[in-house]
Amino acid sequence: MKYKYVIIGAGLSGITIAERIANELNEKVLIIEKRPHIGGNVYDSYNEDNILIQNYGPHIFHTNEKQVYDYLSNFTEWIPYEHKVLSSVDGKLVPMPICIDTLNELYDLDLDEEGMRNWIEKEKVPIKEIKSSEDVVLANAGRDIYEKLFKNYTEKQWGTSAKNLDSSVISRIPFRFNHDTRYFEDKYQGIPKDGYTKMCEKMLESDNIKIKLNTDYKNIIDDIEYDTLIYTGPIDYFYDFKYGKLLYRSLKFITETYDEDSYQEVAVVNYPNDYDFTRITEFKKLTFQDLKNKTTIMKEYPGFEDEPCYPYPTQEYLDKFQNYKKDMDKEENIIFLGRLAQYKYYNMDLIVKNALDAFEDKIKV
Repeated sequence: MKYKYVIIGAGLSGITIAERIANELNEKVLIIEKRPHIGGNVYDSYNEDNILIQNYGPHIFHTNEKQVYDYLSNFTEWIPYEHKVLSSVDGKLVPMPICIDTLNELYDLDLDEEGMRNWIEKEKVPIKEIKSSEDVVLANAGRDIYEKLFKNYTEKQWGTSAKNLDSSVISRIPFRFNHDTRYFEDKYQGIPKDGYTKMCEKMLESDNIKIKLNTDYKNIIDDIEYDTLIYTGPIDYFYDFKYGKLLYRSLKFITETYDEDSYQEVAVVNYPNDYDFTRITEFKKLTFQDLKNKTTIMKEYPGFEDEPCYPYPTQEYLDKFQNYKKDMDKEENIIFLGRLAQYKYYNMDLIVKNALDAFEDKIKV
């Protein structure tokens, strides 16, 4: 059978653009996915204790893009949820991102907004040009905050010093002179009521969409007739590593279930200085499941061997990607979407927005 569009990857990028093509244009779409499930890294499933687990770590939907919120609301109801994260430092659990409450609890202070500004002004390090993630923290909060909350966490998360990471990595973390302890400030925040997998399944309900799971597209693509290819996988793999392998940071997830109602105060607790894992997620606190005497947690161990999660934000690999980007720009009838193909970190909402924009600008026109 001939398809006008073939999509490589059944993550949010591929699913979103497939839904639009199938339902807006009434065209046939084939999605080829190497994993045994849809949804990419937002895939979730119920464990043996009927607790909904986000299999690739916590994913909290948050956006200021009404277009994205309205679009996804066609496929799910939302559980209102505002994410709060605590960081375990010096035997205390302090709010992240940094706000007035963080400093007050960490240093036993009683600062107000003016007091925090004065405290920060004395602590921050003058840096002429912000080049790295380390520079971002030193310039905004000073060395002690950097040492306590960022230095070791960043080295665990990325396997290298913050000195070597692009400034955008830590710049994503907000810094507040108020008492707002929420991790995100976006207007729209929540968790899909029945989970991300159910949301994705509804997006793919059209008879115009066919999905092949457990399949490497390179094994079958030569036997498929199509007009346009939409690629969401690792870009170096697409080009057979002709400019060398790009580095993607991955995560190993270990789950543990306990016979108790609650394991920790909030859904996510970071461990910047202790243990080999970076954080612990308790999923019942994300979904508000009413299950007594059972709770499941997940510990995250960063590495390089498992499923690629994040493009590696060092100058070496950003430069190497530019070699691939030159070839990408020359392609005809190929659309590259998503973190892995564009070698850029995107939050969920921008993944969806970019797919919607690509549909409008490159397909629907």
